[in-house]
Amino acid sequence: MTDNKAQISAELLFLFGTLIVILMISVVFIYDEQELNMAMGAAKSGIVEGLATSSSAVYPSDTYEEYSNSKTTLLYPYSVEIVNISYTELGYDSNYDKKRIQFKVYAKTSERFDNDELTSIGDRINYNLRKSIAVSFNTTQATNGLYNPTFSPHYVYTTANVKWV
Repeated sequence: MTDNKAQISAELLFLFGTLIVILMISVVFIYDEQELNMAMGAAKSGIVEGLATSSSAVYPSDTYEEYSNSKTTLLYPYSVEIVNISYTELGYDSNYDKKRIQFKVYAKTSERFDNDELTSIGDRINYNLRKSIAVSFNTTQATNGLYNPTFSPHYVYTTANVKWV
């Protein structure tokens, strides 16, 4: 009888040990996914903020000066709709010792803008997207003034040009 009890205890220890190992491995994968989910949430928040200020024609003084000279249609309120936001893993970046993620925003507008104006709107969208990620992960001091690239503990983020559909 005592032999059977010892066998059950050994089996339970083995079972609990196996469960702990599986749990530890799962935590690593879950943490990486959580980090990407946080980055996507920050990207969406940044896009909303960027669209709110730029579509209301609220710009920093240097941008306003530039638009006054060459892109006057951007000085008036306009409407932009975000169709989709996606990201692609581009592999390992040995310069930063992190995985590289590139965000891509798909947007549309009913306004008539030329390509240069659409590029400016897209640049503002991407700037605010990257800035929001940097603020969310508290890495603003690790990047440049355009927040390009921006970082989280395991990833380096960039943006592709906004795709106008």
